[in-house]
Amino acid sequence: MTRSKVGFPGSPKVLYSSSTPDSRAALGIERSVAEVSRYLLSVSETLRVHAPGRVNLIGEHTDYTGGLVFPMAINRGITLSYTAADGVVELTSDGVPGVLSISLPFDSAPNAVEPHWGSYIAAMAAELRATQGLRGHVLSDIPAGAGLSSSAALECAIGLALGFDGTPLELSQAAQRAEHRATGVPTGIMDQLSIAAGVAGHATLIDCHGLSVTPHAVPRDIDVVVRFIAHRTLEGSGYGDRVAECKRAEDEIGPLRLATLDDVERISEDIIRRRARHVVNENQRVHDFAAALGIGDYVEAGRLITEGHASLRDDFDVSTARMDAAVDGIVATPGVFGARMTGGGFGGCIVAICQPGALADGWIVSPSAGARRID
Repeated sequence: MTRSKVGFPGSPKVLYSSSTPDSRAALGIERSVAEVSRYLLSVSETLRVHAPGRVNLIGEHTDYTGGLVFPMAINRGITLSYTAADGVVELTSDGVPGVLSISLPFDSAPNAVEPHWGSYIAAMAAELRATQGLRGHVLSDIPAGAGLSSSAALECAIGLALGFDGTPLELSQAAQRAEHRATGVPTGIMDQLSIAAGVAGHATLIDCHGLSVTPHAVPRDIDVVVRFIAHRTLEGSGYGDRVAECKRAEDEIGPLRLATLDDVERISEDIIRRRARHVVNENQRVHDFAAALGIGDYVEAGRLITEGHASLRDDFDVSTARMDAAVDGIVATPGVFGARMTGGGFGGCIVAICQPGALADGWIVSPSAGARRID
């Protein structure tokens, strides 16, 4: 199986960088990454797993308060080709020389693993207490830091490759814990669950408190377009601060998933009140967006998406001037119903819904099946 690489204008060519030449020498590996990949794809013992990226249509910064989100797994993702190995994980990454190598069982600090992307591999191996390893090659067409959940896709892919055989929910929970280990950022479960439980042709309405996943068909007479704007990392952003601010709001008025705007107005501190207002309004927008999409009211669905961006900008303070300008330009384009930043913020991507062909600059993405083994 081969996969074509498709990039955003100005986006990175590869998902991850690899380790230093010293690592390669220590392992006695002199072949290029391309040669390793060709070898793996040619031998009958090679196994494959695929995990899609995801784009969140609406419902941002609501998952870690048990709120509602509306993501979809997309037709871009990570494919891992590998063979079994005893007691070690050795991986190469497309387009860059070098090898990630960790010994199993892994019981060290994953954030100390080099190269940096190996921290997600190590954290997932630790979560699964894996002892049976693999040698393989990572091929991706998701830019890292684009807000399309490349790290969650990698966690789900390596989990399957290491032999995880539980439910999609259980896989997503293990991957979420691995993300926390690797980054120290208290992310919600949306990314991992939308990737593990994706349904072809559908977005998923996820209740992040009850962990229910309800598929909603994505209409075929609209385009979902993703445009890369700027790289970002959650570790270096204010994501953790937003989680803490929402916790402060909940300490004052109770669970935000149950709160009303009247409750929010009782919060004394302005910045905490604004954070809570975004979450309460965004949960309602998810409800309304699902209803509008279901009846084909794309004008209303687009209005809700764009309104959500304004809330992320003004109440949640996770947008940037560059992201705001991009949204304004896209929304002003004829045939576009609405657009907003997607992902944790502070950079990343814009998602838009529009009439077919209205936006030429970006990816037209389609809803994909979730993480899976490939026969």
